[in-house]
Amino acid sequence: MKKKDQGVEYVPVAEHYFEKRGLRRYAGVWSLWALGVGAVISGDFFGWNFGLAAGGFGGLLIATVVITVMYAGLCFSIAEMAAALPHTGGAYSFARSAMGPWGAYITGLAENMEYILTPAVIVVGIGGYLGALFETPASVEPRWWLAAYAAFVGLNVAGVETTFRFTVLITMMALAVLVVFWISAIPHFDMQWALNIEPEMGQSRWLPYGAAGILAALPFAIWFFLAIEQLPLAGEEAHTPARDLPRGLLYGLLTLVVAAFATLFLNAGIRPGSQVLGSSAEPLFEGFKTIFGAGLGAKLLALVAVTGLIASFHSIIFAYGRQIFSLSRAGYFPRWLSRTHHRRQTPHVALFVGALLGYVVAYGIHSLGPEHPVGAVLLNMAVFGAVIAYALQMVSYILLRIRLPHIDRPYRSPLGIPGAVVALLIAIVTLVALFVTDPIYQRVVAGAAVWYGLGLLWFAFYARHRLVLSPEESFALSAHSSQDDP
Repeated sequence: MKKKDQGVEYVPVAEHYFEKRGLRRYAGVWSLWALGVGAVISGDFFGWNFGLAAGGFGGLLIATVVITVMYAGLCFSIAEMAAALPHTGGAYSFARSAMGPWGAYITGLAENMEYILTPAVIVVGIGGYLGALFETPASVEPRWWLAAYAAFVGLNVAGVETTFRFTVLITMMALAVLVVFWISAIPHFDMQWALNIEPEMGQSRWLPYGAAGILAALPFAIWFFLAIEQLPLAGEEAHTPARDLPRGLLYGLLTLVVAAFATLFLNAGIRPGSQVLGSSAEPLFEGFKTIFGAGLGAKLLALVAVTGLIASFHSIIFAYGRQIFSLSRAGYFPRWLSRTHHRRQTPHVALFVGALLGYVVAYGIHSLGPEHPVGAVLLNMAVFGAVIAYALQMVSYILLRIRLPHIDRPYRSPLGIPGAVVALLIAIVTLVALFVTDPIYQRVVAGAAVWYGLGLLWFAFYARHRLVLSPEESFALSAHSSQDDP
């Protein structure tokens, strides 16, 4: 018999439904730290540098300061919500308790877009580095992408223990590569290289495109931090999520702040400088060539530098697998997507389907020709989904503080509602910035908006009549029920 609530209907499921959709607890605080840092670390190897072309060094630096403030408010707020609601749903589960089923789906769909497209951006970066190292033509890059998806989806399917052990290893390697680069770059640093973009009429080398360049650089500054917020998706695989999720999230944020500013200054501030890096598919490789020459040594270091891209690629594959798993287990997406491997207890169906979608989108943009830079185009599409999800999570945080003050909060954000409001405003400004950049990006972000709209139609006419009382749904219903009791 169906149960109705808030404009949706819950359908009964077989007794073994959740038995076929179980996850295994494994992660501690340092595994979670590695998952968060690993998911983002590729942003220091590839992607951020497009912001130099958009706003110049000064524009990107100011944009990075603004985005750092946003992520501080976001991460402190998410840390509080993750400790109070330690479910695999992450952003969706926060929104479900705060805004009901429609708010849950709108938030979950935005985050889904982010996590499907972000690995696609990173795999393009992997293809760019490997293509440069092995001097293969651009037409070969989709084969690198396919090989990377096959290898790391397989690794994520292998089991949560394998996933987290590899995450810790590859994240430490990626950070070691960055530290070597930073130390080696210091003797070569000259601020003139960072300011070598010719300014427009009436502008300075510091802000070659004026204040508009700061706005245009915001989406690329996000790449230094994007996906740190995925940690709550490991809520059902952490041993003590109420304690370890906030710690892993905030330690990870501190690590990423240091990495962002060190990379921005020390990569842009050495030859060939901002002018070349602004359009480079392998900015760290350019820096290694300056430091060690263009011979075998630089190539070997660049090959090692691919670890940064691999760390994020692997970690965000974990994220989209859990995110699709959670939404499909509750019936928002087709329920067959939530089946887990009978022995390894990993969401293998969600992992494969997410990889297929990401590859198809990347290949589709690649087929449009070189006038559509695949990495930068995909990055803007991923940021589109991300900033919507960020804004909605901050709305969720504010509403949870107001509507559900009674729920247990093992961790409380020191920034409180004011921090969430600041993060919300910056996320909205960044969303606006996506529509005032290059016309190519305007078209692809509009395409992403169409994808979003189609997803909403799916929920309105089909999925909302077939939801399942998953842990996230049950918690939300019980929390509001106890709030209403006298």
